[in-house]
This record gives sequence, C-alpha cells and structure tokens, in this order.
Amino acid sequence: MAPHPSHLTPHAAAARLRFALLGSGSRGNAAVVECGDTRILLDCGFSARETLVRLGRLGRDGAGFAAILITHEHSDHAAGAAVCARRLRAPVWMTPGTFSALGSDTDGLADVRLFDPNEAFVIGDIEVRPFPVPHDAREPSQFVFSDGRARLGFLTDIGEATAEVEAMLDGCDALVLECNHDPGLLRDGPYPYPLKQRIAGGQGHLANQAAAELLARLDTSRLRHLVAAHLSQTNNRPELVRAALARRLGCDPDWVQVADQQRGLSWVDCRVGGN
Repeated sequence: MAPHPSHLTPHAAAARLRFALLGSGSRGNAAVVECGDTRILLDCGFSARETLVRLGRLGRDGAGFAAILITHEHSDHAAGAAVCARRLRAPVWMTPGTFSALGSDTDGLADVRLFDPNEAFVIGDIEVRPFPVPHDAREPSQFVFSDGRARLGFLTDIGEATAEVEAMLDGCDALVLECNHDPGLLRDGPYPYPLKQRIAGGQGHLANQAAAELLARLDTSRLRHLVAAHLSQTNNRPELVRAALARRLGCDPDWVQVADQQRGLSWVDCRVGGN
C-alpha cells in the first residue's frame, strides 16, 4: 500500500477535462474522468467483463488507466475492483476506512494506495480533491476533479449535505449530483419499512428535493453541465428529477441530463456547453 503523494500541480496544457458514466444506480456504478493522457476509473461496481463492454461503448478499452478510485465499499461501487485492477493494470485508490471495510475483497489487489479524504492529491494531469460525506459506509468520500481550469464535482452517495460539501461543490463547471428518490414514491413503494428509513435517513441517499435545495445553495454561475445520478429505478422517475432541479436553476428541464443505469452517459466536456 503506497501513501498518497504530496501536493502537485496538474500539468495539462491544451487538454480538457471530460467525463462519462458507464452506468449509475443500485445495480452498479462507474465513471471515467479524463484529461490529456490521464484516465481515471471512478468506482467499479460492475464485473470486469461488463466494465470492458461499457468502456467499449465510449470508445475506450482497458488500456491507459492511471488509477481506479473507489468512493466507498458498497458492492454497487466496489464489487469489480479487484478483477478490474488486474485487467486494467491500474492501482486502486481508497480511504483507509474503505480498505478496512472491504476486508478480504482487497486480497487480489496488488497495488492499493490510501488517501486522506481531507487532503488533495494529483494523478497525472488531474487534481483530485476528496471530501468526506455522511453515508452508511466506513469512510466514504466524494470528489472534485480539476485540470487547473475546469472543476468537475461528483456527489453520488450522501444522506444529507453538509457545509463542507457545499463549500467543495461551489463554482463547479460540471456537477454529477445524486437524486436517488422521490419521497412520495419511496413512502408508498414496495420496500420494507427499515430499508425506507435507511434510504431517507441522514446516512442514506439524497431525495430529489434535497438535491435541488443543495443546488440552490451553491454558486452555479459557472455551471455548464448538470447530471442527475444514482436514480432509484423503483422510487424515482427522470421527469421528476428534471423538474425538481430545473425549478431551482430556472432552466429548461431538458437541460438537466440524467445518467441511466444501463446506458450511463456519454462523454461530456466540462468546458463546453451550458444553459
């Protein structure tokens, strides 16, 4: 296990920060963040075979990955990490708490690099700024990525927003934001009551309205792309998500992109586009 490196400065020149999602939801999560020659796989909740299939849809194979970055130990984010690390020949980064929680699941990892969720580090051309979040995992973190010009925020598993979360996500050019459930659909849906409590609790997942309220507290003056993610297939609907976020932003609902469990989301350039 290698310690995290000291603070460095990304050296990307003309390259631009961009991202794509392989899939987002309770049946698996993974995303790719790229800048220049640096390519990071964020979470690995699919099998290695499925990950490679989904990468192929994005015009990528398993070559050239500088890192696999894990947000937390839940299987929909980390189940494929060990096998994918071998196939991609990439080190796996995680917090010490996540490493401990994964236990024997880390036995197949040849190169594990631990990071402090309160300290930034650099992988190639990408600065990675982790931050802790309230979620029912050992030491979960979410991230802001930067190439020195654009900022990309990822927030996909969180029970409630904190002041630190708001400060980290201020001024992003692109934001992937959890919109897990509609409270009414969750309340009246088929899940057992204890699971409903867990999802709606402060260590669970963000409801559409809570995500919209968080968005309203952020500086969105630079926001060019907003992606709703981690939608429950049982307790949410894309049209409800778009309507809730659009009301807060004062934009057309169609401007809000929604990441799909099966299809994911194709490439987004953080510095191109906008509302």
